[in-house]
Amino acid sequence: MGAAGRDFHNFNVCFRDNPAYEVVAFTATQIPFIENRLYPKELAG
Repeated sequence: MGAAGRDFHNFNVCFRDNPAYEVVAFTATQIPFIENRLYPKELAG
């Protein structure tokens, strides 16, 4: 997946409510200063 939010969009659209997948992490090395940020629990599903 990609940076700049596309990976989050893909997660919300394709994987969040799909029991066939268990997403446990996002990679974020390409986004500066993101290491201390969290994905909002309201969107995590």
